[in-house]
This record gives sequence, structure tokens and C-alpha cells, in this order.
Amino acid sequence: MNKNIFGEPLITCSNNPLTGYFRTGCCETDNSDYGMHTVCVVTTKEFLDFSKSIGNDLSTPIPEYGFPGIRAGDKWCLCALRWKEALENNCAPKVVLEATNEKTLDVISMDQLIKYAHK
Repeated sequence: MNKNIFGEPLITCSNNPLTGYFRTGCCETDNSDYGMHTVCVVTTKEFLDFSKSIGNDLSTPIPEYGFPGIRAGDKWCLCALRWKEALENNCAPKVVLEATNEKTLDVISMDQLIKYAHK
């Protein structure tokens, strides 16, 4: 069972758009998820522009993969290292802590996540 960064049951990140590595709405993960899609974020235009500029376009829909494209304000299960990269470039989006998988703590500190908590 996947738990959040507080060791509690993981809550849903988003069902609209449907997110998660397994498209369950939760930031669940396993060993096949090499990207560690474990950080539930509330996207911003600044973050989406940054992500696109480094080759990860999250805003353009890709219908053949059932990907609707992400808009500012959407919640999304983001790769932990992508969030850390955004943090280092001063454009990290806010984090929904209760929906962020505890595996995130392998690469991002609890303090950093709490600093960016979505209120």
C-alpha cells in the first residue's frame, strides 16, 4: 500500500485530469516507474513553461496516449527529480503533501516539501 510523506494512506491527487503513473488519480509508484511520478503538485504557468523549455511539454494534449495536456491550476503527479529541478530553477509548483508519495523523500527533503505546501 502506498503511503504519503507522513506515513498515512495516500489521498487522491487528481481525477480531472486523471493523473498518476498508473492513471488512478493517486501518485502511486512501483519499481517500473523509473520517473518516480510521486509528487502531487498544483501546476503554474511558470512551471509549465519551464518544463516545456527543457523538453518535457506537459501542456500540449497527446490524444493518442489519452493525455489531455495540463493547464495552470491542475493537480498532477510529477516526477520527483523534475520537481527538484524546478526548485533549483526557482519555479517549483506547490505540493499537496497528503497526496505526495513517501518515496519522494528518497530524493527531496521533508523540509523542502513543507516549504512548498499547497494551502
